[in-house]
Amino acid sequence: MAATVLIIGSGGREHALAWKLAQSSHVGRIIVCPGNDGMGDVARCVAAHDIDAWCRAAHDNAVDLVVIGPEKPLVEGAADRLRAEGFAVFGVSAEAARLEGDKAYAKDFLEEFRIPAAKSRCFDDARLACAYLDEHPGPWVVKATGLAAGKGVSVCDDEAQAKIEVRRMLDDRAFGEAGARVLIEERLTGPELSVFAILDGKRMASFAPSRDHKRLLAGDRGPNTGGMGAYTPVADADAAMMERIDREILRPTLDGLSARAIDFRGLLFVGLMLTADGPKVLEYNCRFGDPETQVVLPACDDDLFVLLDGAAHGELPVEGRLELSRPAVGIVLAAEGYPVAPRKGDGIDGIDEFPRDGLLFHAGTKRADQRWQTDGGRVLCAVAHGDDVGSARRRAVELAASIHFAGAQRRDDIALQEENAS
Repeated sequence: MAATVLIIGSGGREHALAWKLAQSSHVGRIIVCPGNDGMGDVARCVAAHDIDAWCRAAHDNAVDLVVIGPEKPLVEGAADRLRAEGFAVFGVSAEAARLEGDKAYAKDFLEEFRIPAAKSRCFDDARLACAYLDEHPGPWVVKATGLAAGKGVSVCDDEAQAKIEVRRMLDDRAFGEAGARVLIEERLTGPELSVFAILDGKRMASFAPSRDHKRLLAGDRGPNTGGMGAYTPVADADAAMMERIDREILRPTLDGLSARAIDFRGLLFVGLMLTADGPKVLEYNCRFGDPETQVVLPACDDDLFVLLDGAAHGELPVEGRLELSRPAVGIVLAAEGYPVAPRKGDGIDGIDEFPRDGLLFHAGTKRADQRWQTDGGRVLCAVAHGDDVGSARRRAVELAASIHFAGAQRRDDIALQEENAS
């Protein structure tokens, strides 16, 4: 009998998960809570916004597998509750989610298991933090230790800027309780890399690595965002580099989780920097990344349901690296005012006529008054395949340019450096 899958979340990542799961011959129905209007081609959306409502939806629809998209429900224990009610869940426990939800905890984990990472100190007092900066001028990265929707990170050029960010987080509470403690972290240099691995508690299978672009503007300028685009594969993450990442980072992480008796059944997303001294961990995340998921899943031919369901039951059917089928590049279209105060309600043209050779994942859209409208910061992600990253990038630019709404922001240089280097 075909399975019913419930996905928790509402953005482009969840649309990509639903799209990929819908391709499985093992899946009959997909429900997304709460989802968005753009997911209607592959899923039924249910207006459920909290753990009680998700449990009711899972019971009412006799769900076979629950997939949790965002980090906040994981940190708050949604996977634990759903498992306690008898459901197979692809999503880590609240204990495991501390690796993402508490950066100070993650740093302790990295140090205990000797996993390469930036040096750092944690503070909850701005005066003491600034005194530390006086003695250690940096350069530094200042991070809120809690969940800040991908925005609690400030890359500082000098000591003065680092002090401003420390006071903004600790004294002004710019990120609320997420910034009640801060990490002052060594500023590493080198290209960043995103690596996804499915874990079943004992084994892992990793996807091809990807790279996202966090800055709002072309040339990596402007404020940090949740991500303005991504691509896979990544040339500097060749077979030798991936073997090193597996040996020095992924395997020690899995061994560390086992040593702490943490049953990690979900997605381990490691944000890395490829420094002159080798790969180092920037952060752990415990769920699929956004917008990397929108390119990683289309580039992989494996049956996603088989992988996620197997991991949820502690029986991952494969181990090692999952094969990349075709390069993919995704370009995010963001609303005017994003990331500070995105404007909603602008009409969108081009969605219904979107070319069939591309993919369009909805993150912040709604259908109102018989037309598509913006309804969030990151609105859409246009994804293209190609024989190489360069051809995929050029097609993605064309696809993104076919979508129009007032004040739309996008970067046409996603993966450009990769194309120029080839």
